[in-house]
Amino acid sequence: MKGTIIGITGPTVTVDLADLKLYDRLKVGHAGLQGEVVRLAGDHAVVQVYEETKGLGLGEPAQPLGVPLSARLGPGLMGQVYDGLQRPLPLMGETFGPFIRPGCDLPSLPEDKGWPFTPLKKVGDRVAVGEALGFVRENSFTHALFSQAGGVITAIAQGDMDLRRPVAELDDGRLLHAAQDWPIRTPRPFRRKLPPTSPLITGQRVIDFFFPLALGGTAIIPGGFGTGKTILEQTIAKHAAVDVVVYVGCGERGNEMAEMLEEFASLSDPWSGRPLAERTIMVANTSNMSVAAREASIYTAVTMAEYYRDMGCHVLLLADSISRWAEALREVSSALEEMPGEEGYPTYLASRLSGYFSRAGVVETLNGTTGSLSMILSVSPPGGDFSEPTTQACLRASGAFYMLDTALAHRRHFPAIHWGQSYSLYGEEVGRHCTEAVCRQWVELRKKSMTLLQKEEKLREVSEIVGAEGLQDEDHFLLHAADRIRSRFLCQNSFSEDAFSAPAQTAELIALLVRQYEQGAARLAQGEDLAVLLREMR
Repeated sequence: MKGTIIGITGPTVTVDLADLKLYDRLKVGHAGLQGEVVRLAGDHAVVQVYEETKGLGLGEPAQPLGVPLSARLGPGLMGQVYDGLQRPLPLMGETFGPFIRPGCDLPSLPEDKGWPFTPLKKVGDRVAVGEALGFVRENSFTHALFSQAGGVITAIAQGDMDLRRPVAELDDGRLLHAAQDWPIRTPRPFRRKLPPTSPLITGQRVIDFFFPLALGGTAIIPGGFGTGKTILEQTIAKHAAVDVVVYVGCGERGNEMAEMLEEFASLSDPWSGRPLAERTIMVANTSNMSVAAREASIYTAVTMAEYYRDMGCHVLLLADSISRWAEALREVSSALEEMPGEEGYPTYLASRLSGYFSRAGVVETLNGTTGSLSMILSVSPPGGDFSEPTTQACLRASGAFYMLDTALAHRRHFPAIHWGQSYSLYGEEVGRHCTEAVCRQWVELRKKSMTLLQKEEKLREVSEIVGAEGLQDEDHFLLHAADRIRSRFLCQNSFSEDAFSAPAQTAELIALLVRQYEQGAARLAQGEDLAVLLREMR
């Protein structure tokens, strides 16, 4: 069944095709541009094209593919750089040159590469949906291959295999392959969700100690221009204690993505010593690419992240930034002439974001293992206005809030997370875990140090009224101690060895700073001179 183009409005194309489904993929025009159905009206369908429609004309053909936009999942994902449609950008550069041509497409996975397959099942075994058939070695990673159907195995591969051949055959004749296609807007199944209790170690002391993120948790990093959102997310991507990192550059500037790709290619994973790229998947959908592909990019990324979660891995998804995804959604909605909501965003913005956040979590997989998918999403509110719709919608759905403060960023305090405005809903559970596994005084130290910082903020307000000379010696000493916590504990240099701090190091450092303050305050109460104490604490 083929149709023709009967209307074009920018990236939106109308075709005379019936019997389509919402979000079905099509190829339109002689160039074979990719798009998806976003509206059905009788025997007409409105298609949002993922590519530049320049040169597209009326009467050109439209070919439905009969499937929604899907991610190709299987061996070969790790270390790849994709665009929002999961097209491999390095291979496209080698094949077509530095610019993406309209309609060009290549396999997402290397189909002819041989993989050493180790079966876990044998002929005659019964296999269920989601059960592991065997595994292949993908660099240092053990990549499990799951059954997409249930039945009795009548044949199974041995030794080297590639993605073009089936891994196994069932008694009803169905073939099981190493690679599978999964609709990106449909969450992958699992047995049940579990409560997040274990910490996700980022290496950033202000996060791990004051506002921890749990494995399977969600966090947002809102901040104005120049507050360090991208640097913070990239630093976390380098050092996070997880098995797999999926990083989405959603609407980012091309030069920033190019610098990141170049840097990641030369770095080593601090946990395994292997190349960092071996545990990382990049989705680069820069600001000069189609808004429709940008809107799809975060769903492509989360589907790949869920795939590794289903293997029992701890996966971290980072998106920079979700605001540009929301802007793309607004452009698509406007082109469809939908009723606008606040600030022109579609009325379903909050529900879309809530549905996306709900794909994170700790789960018991169909294979019986436990895996987690954590999310850290940066938000770029226009003008630093946190009351705008995207930030507010993310706030309602996320479990941790890391507010980046412009004043701190201007003072070159990195990360510029404001300790008085940020929060985490995982603090109690993670604190209990760290008390047992890291330091018995973990929760107590956090309360003491946070109290010091809160008292400092109040004292600075008082000193602005009465002047510094109006403060007592105890107040001056407290201000000095809080300043040491800010400069030596909360502040980290992302381009030095201090970019990562292990939990034990974090506990040791804050315990030293708190102990020095308490000992000094006791000596001050006994009449010792303030100037002497301050000299000793330099």
